[in-house]
Amino acid sequence: MTKAKNIKRLQNLIWVLVYGGLLSFILGLFTQRVDAELGTSLSWFGGVVALLGFALIYVRSRLKLTPD
Repeated sequence: MTKAKNIKRLQNLIWVLVYGGLLSFILGLFTQRVDAELGTSLSWFGGVVALLGFALIYVRSRLKLTPD
């Protein structure tokens, strides 16, 4: 059981991870044309961060709200 404040923080973190990860992934894809090693690293990093955000969506769906 978790409080509404903690759930709100988790939801904000989820959005930051998902959108930040996807942005990094796309930036890495475009960077690969100029610097293959940097672009690949950026794509992997962005993909992992986005997957972490998606995993937290599942975690959030399993949490129960504590009644006040």
